[in-house]
Amino acid sequence: MDLKTLIRDIPDFPKAGILYRDITTLLQNPKGFGFVIDQLTELYQNESIDYIAGIESRGFIFGTPLAHRLSVGFVPIRKPGKLPSATHSAEYDLEYGTDCLQIHQDAFPAGSRVLLVDDLLATGGTAAAATQLISATGSTLVGIAFVIELTALAGREKLPSIAIQSLIQY
Repeated sequence: MDLKTLIRDIPDFPKAGILYRDITTLLQNPKGFGFVIDQLTELYQNESIDYIAGIESRGFIFGTPLAHRLSVGFVPIRKPGKLPSATHSAEYDLEYGTDCLQIHQDAFPAGSRVLLVDDLLATGGTAAAATQLISATGSTLVGIAFVIELTALAGREKLPSIAIQSLIQY
């Protein structure tokens, strides 16, 4: 299945000069969405993984069904103020300023093996912050999975030397 045919391009969003890759059209297509989950499952079904960590919010969309398929737990990585217990925090750079992600300090038992999942790899700042959070819990990051990768933005360069998979590259 050619997943690119299920992703809508929106020029000049959220600002002029940006070509936005809209996954809502992929999510509306049950066969396409199922194909994504099938592909991710195939990539990781033979890996030793204890948990999937998904980055707010679209990492939740792909990470939870993948966790179900792999029979592992799911842990959300969220924006500040959304998690009710003690958290680790990691800041990352945006085009104009910074943002922050958080994870519960007790998200994983010590030594857990974690796969990080998100919808898109662009500049890598968000994913890099998430990898720091997983490390702060004392867990091992075993890989990172994305549905889409914007290769021209070189986001992989900000990430640790670990297996990174993306289903679609632009």
